[in-house]
Amino acid sequence: MAEAGGMVADNQQRYMMDAPEVAAALGCKIGLAYKIIRQCNEELQAMGKITIRGKVNRKYFKSKLEV
Repeated sequence: MAEAGGMVADNQQRYMMDAPEVAAALGCKIGLAYKIIRQCNEELQAMGKITIRGKVNRKYFKSKLEV
């Protein structure tokens, strides 16, 4: 069940991924993860989406991996 303020319960995945999660998913260093997040966010902004610096939409990130 979702909590107030947009927070999710422990058993649900979060909507956004941060650099350590991206690094773990790709098996890379944190610095490269931030670079990838920045690139994804630039693409999302070009599509008119709202982004958060240092985080990437989980669904969009996973769609980019399905090449």
